[in-house]
Amino acid sequence: MNAEIIAVGSELLLGQIADTNGQYLSTELAGIGINVYRHTVVGDNEERLLEALKEASERADTIIVSGGLGPTEDDLTKETLARFTGKQLFYHEASLKKVEDYFAKKGSPMPQNNKKQALYTESSDVFYNRAGFACGIGLEHEDTLFLLLPGPPRELKHMFENDVKPYLLNRLDENALVLSRVLRFFGIGESRLEEQLIDLIQHQTNPTIAPLASDGEVTVRLTAKAAGRAEAEKMLDTVEAQIQNKVGKYLYGKEKETLPSQVVRMFTDNGLTIAAAESITGGWFSKALVDIPGASGILEGAVTVYTEQAKTKVLGVDADVIAHHGAVSSECAEQMAEKVRRMYGSRIGISFTGTAGPGSIEGKEPGTVWIGVADSRQVTSHLLNLTGSREHIRRLAVYYGCWFLLHR
Repeated sequence: MNAEIIAVGSELLLGQIADTNGQYLSTELAGIGINVYRHTVVGDNEERLLEALKEASERADTIIVSGGLGPTEDDLTKETLARFTGKQLFYHEASLKKVEDYFAKKGSPMPQNNKKQALYTESSDVFYNRAGFACGIGLEHEDTLFLLLPGPPRELKHMFENDVKPYLLNRLDENALVLSRVLRFFGIGESRLEEQLIDLIQHQTNPTIAPLASDGEVTVRLTAKAAGRAEAEKMLDTVEAQIQNKVGKYLYGKEKETLPSQVVRMFTDNGLTIAAAESITGGWFSKALVDIPGASGILEGAVTVYTEQAKTKVLGVDADVIAHHGAVSSECAEQMAEKVRRMYGSRIGISFTGTAGPGSIEGKEPGTVWIGVADSRQVTSHLLNLTGSREHIRRLAVYYGCWFLLHR
């Protein structure tokens, strides 16, 4: 299959929201062997959407449309598809009942426009929306498969993962199974990783190897096509072993694992606890951990000490250390890590101090970051010289903090 993705919504064209659905769908489709050749964004305009459907149907055999399935008058995706294909529209009973029940429970009358969310075209397969109200559609028309999905990302992801993805897999070659595996790397750039794997990449056929830089890390997606799962798994294992042999020291996880989730897992498995003292990261590190289920079992506490005064009065960092070495120094980072460890009685203490810009601090250029790590045996510190925006520097500092904890 080759696919095109059409995102519907004037708010996308106005820049009010980003098309994260397109990114998600492209990633998921690549994982099951479906190539995405184009992305199109169309406003809430029936004629322009109709034109986009006509053009896409001349190029692709699968067209996925996200958005425009809601209850307002400018939500016209289903109506436009019905016009394009010459199909009639009907109400999906289960979806309509869900909308009606919602308003009945609220004790308020249901606006007639809300019924639009339950519409589907004749001859189509309906995807019931378990995370919202607007049902999705799968319709084959003149050798082109049209898939209509809701715009809210939470609803779209839930529907795709539970209904649309299996639906597509059933339509692929019955004699071939497509299986993907995502490897996650940190501490190495995309170009450097590709350089290390160039011989494998240049000779790839099946499985395929696709590096991708994302948010301070690099992922590699392996995709194998085989007659069955066992054969596909074996093919992926072989290529993964070759990659590990070349760049395995940078590999930290697979699939949807993250650096914070790996820290929570490792600390949980080893009965470790941690406390954090954050300056440059402003609580970002502790939030990254708390976002992971199970963090309550390993995170004893955290303190944001942004000023020199807070470092000395709240944490008890020696004023002489800051006076002689500065707040952005290995000495300060190490004291912060040890002081916060003792404050909360945790096994491990970690600290972040530095400058994210736009200006320098204590003569240190933006991107200068010290991370301290303390346990009962020793206290160490790590110097980073990062580049990028203020937000990027702070995010990378958090990731490096996780990386140092995983490799302490």
